[in-house]
Amino acid sequence: MAQCWDYVPGGVTAPRGFRAAAVRCGIRQAEADDLGLLVCETLGTAAATFTTNRVAAAPVRWSREVIRQGRVRAAVVNSGNANACTGTQGLRDVEATAAAAARALGLEPANFLIASTGIIGHFLPVEKLVAGLPRAAAELDASLAAGERFARAIMTTDTVIKEAAVRCGIGGGASVTLGGATKGAGMIAPGMATTLTFLTTDANLERPLLLAILRRVIERTYNRISIDNHMSTNDTALCLASGLAEAPAVRARSAAARRFEAALTELCGCLARKIVADGEGAQRLVRIDVVGAPSTRAAVAVGRAIADSPLCKCALHSGDPNWGRFVSAAGYACRTLDEATTRLFIGGTLAYAGGTATDVPKAELAKEMAGREVTLRLDLGLGKAAATVWTCDLSKEYVAINADYHT
Repeated sequence: MAQCWDYVPGGVTAPRGFRAAAVRCGIRQAEADDLGLLVCETLGTAAATFTTNRVAAAPVRWSREVIRQGRVRAAVVNSGNANACTGTQGLRDVEATAAAAARALGLEPANFLIASTGIIGHFLPVEKLVAGLPRAAAELDASLAAGERFARAIMTTDTVIKEAAVRCGIGGGASVTLGGATKGAGMIAPGMATTLTFLTTDANLERPLLLAILRRVIERTYNRISIDNHMSTNDTALCLASGLAEAPAVRARSAAARRFEAALTELCGCLARKIVADGEGAQRLVRIDVVGAPSTRAAVAVGRAIADSPLCKCALHSGDPNWGRFVSAAGYACRTLDEATTRLFIGGTLAYAGGTATDVPKAELAKEMAGREVTLRLDLGLGKAAATVWTCDLSKEYVAINADYHT
C-alpha cells in the first residue's frame, strides 16, 4: 500500500473533539505536573488493551471492566504512584478517583478509564488526586500545547516527551487525524504494550473494528520493543475515536480501514521507538531485523532473544562486535535454525555466514556498531517470514537508576 499518511504537529489533541489538561497535585516528589486529564467531546468509540501480567494494578482492573461497557470517553492519569499491589484499598482509591472526575466534568464514573504509573506497593495519596481533578477540569483545552502538557505529566523516568500525530487520507479526498502520547523508559517487556499509551482519532469507527485494529497494531509495534525484559503491572493502551472528522465512516474490510490501520501502525511504531530510544541509561537505539524465518512467530522469537539478552545488550553498549552473542541467542530461540543457511549482518556488513566468521576486519564491524543507531540483520534462510524488534543497550547508568529507584 502506498503511503497514505503524513506527520502533523501535536499529540492527543491534534484530532477533532479532544481536550487535555495537566496539573501538579503533589503525588510526585518532583516539582512537575503529575495528573493528566484527557476528554473526548462525544461518546464515540473506545478500545483498549492491558497488561497480561497476573499481578495487575488496581486501575487496570477498573479499566478492564469499564471498557467492556463501551461508555469510556475520558482518561485520568497520574504519575508518581502505580497504585499496584495495594489490595482492596487500591480499588477503593480508583473508584474515588472516577467518582471525583465524574463530579468535576458532569459525567458518570463509567465514562472514565483510570491509569497510574510510578512506584509499586505504595498506597495512592488519593486525596491529593481528588483535589487536583477540579483544577484539571477547569484547564481542559483543545490546543496542541495542552496535549503536550498532558504527555509531560504522565512521564516518570522518561527524559523526553513522547507524542506524535498523523493525518491519513481514507479515500475520496477525505482524511482523518490520529494523535498519541506515550510514556516509558524502563520496565519494558511487551505482553500487550508495556507502557501507558493514549491514542485519539476523529475517525468514525464501530468498536469491534477499532478493537481489532488496535490489537493488531499493538502486536506489530509495542509488542516488538524491549528495554529490560520486565513486564509492568500497569500497562494500558487506550484509543478513543470522536467521529468528528468530515469524512465517511470507516467500515470493516474496506480500503479506508486498511489505510487507517496503516496510519495507526505508523503512529504507534513511532511512539514505541521513542520509548526504546529513551531507555533508562541507553546510548544506542538498536534495530533487529530477522528475515528468512519459517514463521513470523519464529522471527519475533529470534529478535526478542537478542533484544532481551544482557550479554548482547552489554556488547551493544560497548560497541563490541562480539557477533557470537547474537548468533547464539538466535540459536536457542529458533529450534530449526541451521548454521549453514544463517547469515548475520552488522549494519551493512556481513559478519557471519555458513557457520563461521567472514574475513571482515573487526575494526570495520566495530565501526558499524559505533553510532547512536545500530542495525542487526539475521537472515535465517528458512522461509519468507520476517519481523523487526527494537531494543537498546544496557549501561551502568541503567543499573544506577534502578538500584536507587525505590529511594
